[in-house]
Amino acid sequence: MAIRTELSLRLQNSPGALARVCQHLWAERVNILAFCIEGGGTLRLVVDNPLHASGLLKDNDYTVEQRDVLVVHLPSDAGSLENASRLLSNAGIGIDYAYGSTVEDQGMAAIVFGVEDAQRAATASGF
Repeated sequence: MAIRTELSLRLQNSPGALARVCQHLWAERVNILAFCIEGGGTLRLVVDNPLHASGLLKDNDYTVEQRDVLVVHLPSDAGSLENASRLLSNAGIGIDYAYGSTVEDQGMAAIVFGVEDAQRAATASGF
């Protein structure tokens, strides 16, 4: 479990919009750890250097918002996500959104939970 800073920005619905963001980050050696693009064009990013990435994107005319999120590593087994979401629920933590992935041969999944208070969620749920 880790509390990470997530960056959110709005992408235009045009070819190359995501590629341009990735190019800016790649050029400065910022590694994308997780991302999600919502239907309305909101790009959510968890990167290895959020302070540098945020400044870099702002310098390239993106409006960037920051939020602490809970990143949980789980076994890639049936029921793991249910267990994690139940722990949050039992602690009285609502989930605003979540995204994640697994690497099949690694046996682990990384899930990003957007919650109102990541520190409280981590403490209360035991993650």
